[in-house]
Amino acid sequence: MKNLAGKAKQASRILATLDAARKNRALLAMAEALERRSAEILEENAHDVSEGRKNGLSPALIDRLLLDESRLSGVAGSLRDVAALADPVGEIVGGWRTPEGLELQKVRVPFGVIMVVYEARPNVTVDAAALCIKTGNSVILRGGSDAFRSNRIMAEVITGAAIESDLPADCIQFVPVKDRDALVDLLQFRDCIDLVIPRGGEALKEFLLEHSKIPVIAAAGGNCHVYVDKAADLKQALAITINAKCQRPGVCNAVETLLVHEAVAARFVPVVVNALAERKVKLHGDSCTREFAGDTAAKVLKATDKHYATEFLSLEMAIKVVESLEEAVDHINRFGTGHSEAIITRDLKASRRFSQSVDAGVVYINASTRFTDGGVFGLGAEIGISTQKLHARGPLALKELTSTKYVVTGSGHVR
Repeated sequence: MKNLAGKAKQASRILATLDAARKNRALLAMAEALERRSAEILEENAHDVSEGRKNGLSPALIDRLLLDESRLSGVAGSLRDVAALADPVGEIVGGWRTPEGLELQKVRVPFGVIMVVYEARPNVTVDAAALCIKTGNSVILRGGSDAFRSNRIMAEVITGAAIESDLPADCIQFVPVKDRDALVDLLQFRDCIDLVIPRGGEALKEFLLEHSKIPVIAAAGGNCHVYVDKAADLKQALAITINAKCQRPGVCNAVETLLVHEAVAARFVPVVVNALAERKVKLHGDSCTREFAGDTAAKVLKATDKHYATEFLSLEMAIKVVESLEEAVDHINRFGTGHSEAIITRDLKASRRFSQSVDAGVVYINASTRFTDGGVFGLGAEIGISTQKLHARGPLALKELTSTKYVVTGSGHVR
């Protein structure tokens, strides 16, 4: 593992000096290679999916693991999209002249080596490599064991294309073993690895934060909420709730808890409970929710704090009736993971109070949480959603994968 990390570090020093055109040619070559070898990739992925089903992986994890022609085409397309984006490396963030006559420029630079640790999501193998190469960073890819064969073949394909495109041979490193001891070893090499990014649930994030001697950007799970305010458009609230929960329940920006103001609960709760139950959503609610549900109360199981703290990643959801916007905010700040939170309201003051008070990377006003995505935000591809505050928050796109340094020019200045 030390040798693997050391090679990545050496390669990063070369990669940091390459111009955008050379990096873009490599990304386009990777896209072509994925399409050319799609049959091999899908065959390996089919083995992973089959084993996953035998091992009892949840439908949500199987959905994340599965590749088909359409999804693989999308992965190749994302490489071309990244190639078309502006290169942030070398961008002058700011500049000024000191009273002594020194010229200062604050410039974007690569981190060096980024290790991405992810679970059953083979597309991350390519997304992470693409974003790191575009930003001049070497990447160490450590995928989950459930997607090992898929990750290995995709890493092999894109690494070959990178080498053929004259990128440093070791700028993409795939960790070829499944055991966690190897991961723990890598997390000690702060002289070789500059940043660790998890792409998975809270358990993965906590493991890395506990064991890593390297800085970690906590891009992890999402216990997201929709709050239906007393001034909400209830038709809008229903459509947003259904979309946020049901459109793709196994992803981190899907909503897990619905909060409803008591002033609209009698009208909204029965309708939303019935609509969600029709879509096979398993519901857990507090006593007020069950009371307001009326004839639909049988569709709502009793909720506990454990339910409110759970990222279900499935067709399962918690509901709570709250007395005020302040209670909704307190609930979110207690149980939320800092990912994506939404308020449905026609009250401008309420929306402002909510957006100022909720502690999350992304706050929505009258929109579904499902939009939290680097591509949807116009940032291009992303490597994850940061749920912490240093040094980046929300979608981790190209600029978030760079650091800065000062370049100071004088004319014989001494102090």
